[in-house]
Amino acid sequence: MFKGVLIDWGGVLTTGLSEAIAEWIVADRIDATHYRDVMRELVLHAYEGSEDENTIHALERGEISGLEFERELAARLVTTDGVPPIAEGLLNRMFAGFQRVEPMYDMLRRARAAGLRTCLLSNSWANEYPREGWDEFFDEVVISGEIGMRKPEPRIFEHALGRVGLAGHECVFVDDIEANITAARALGIVGVHHREPELTIAELESLLSVSLR
Repeated sequence: MFKGVLIDWGGVLTTGLSEAIAEWIVADRIDATHYRDVMRELVLHAYEGSEDENTIHALERGEISGLEFERELAARLVTTDGVPPIAEGLLNRMFAGFQRVEPMYDMLRRARAAGLRTCLLSNSWANEYPREGWDEFFDEVVISGEIGMRKPEPRIFEHALGRVGLAGHECVFVDDIEANITAARALGIVGVHHREPELTIAELESLLSVSLR
């Protein structure tokens, strides 16, 4: 019997990253093709199995500040005017388009009401989280930059399990990045690869044997 739900934030409890980035590209007049080339290299290196460290790893663990990362990223980007974008506040502007996905929050509310422990497990990019009201949805909050660990490192999952007081086989983990799901499954946690809210909620209802809508 499952007793806990570990869940990601961006792209799971919010609308998708691609939509937020598309809004930011227009607002900041970013050269979209150049941006995708830069980020493809950074993100693939960070999540596709390379053991070499890169700046995203350091950012997500809180080993460098958001401003340091913003300056480095801004220097690699270019606007449609042919100049780098303004560095300060770049990350918050990138993620400003995230919107809450209410059915997912309703799911968490119902899961807690059914007695399940819930834990937010999020890789941060030094961005601001809208934490107001979180006590209603989460028993615990684990944010990578605040604890010096990041997904898909096994130790961050072990840390989250310790916070909720549960074993891996007692928990379900929801994330939109396959590498994170794979890491969780290696620890005995059941992984749900999030793509659409309705599909995820239906899968969780089946796993947890609880009505979540």
